[in-house]
Amino acid sequence: MELTTNPAFELVVRRHGTTVLRMCTALLGPGADAQDAWSETFLAALRAYPGLAKGANLEAWLITIARHKAIDILRANHPVPTGQLPETAALPKGLGQLELLESLGSLSELQRKVIGYHYLLGFPYADIPAYLGGSAASLRRAASDGIRALRKELIEAEEES
Repeated sequence: MELTTNPAFELVVRRHGTTVLRMCTALLGPGADAQDAWSETFLAALRAYPGLAKGANLEAWLITIARHKAIDILRANHPVPTGQLPETAALPKGLGQLELLESLGSLSELQRKVIGYHYLLGFPYADIPAYLGGSAASLRRAASDGIRALRKELIEAEEES
């Protein structure tokens, strides 16, 4: 499939590129993997863009694609033996990036979305109802319940190890 330049899609990339890169970086860390996920996100989006429903939430659509591309990259990367372990871990002991993504999968769709918008993208709770509906208070509660469930899974994972 040949991809051609689409002026409308170029505007989408300019408008949402930073947000997508922030999501990819949050999931994969800074560097080549996050940049690869960003590129793969927009390649996939470009292919699907002509069939996207009018009035669709572009940012949420792109974030969903970015999340899937980041998961693909995490699954493709295999651990490489090293002579020395790093002094600090990127994530809490007992819960790696892939396990964190799987734990997020156990949350409700609303909890995942609110946590993503607030903690990964930095949106204040007052702005999130414009994307998801509901009230800021109900979305804050959904995030709180989701974070509590993630903490419980982390504690259980630490107890097992």
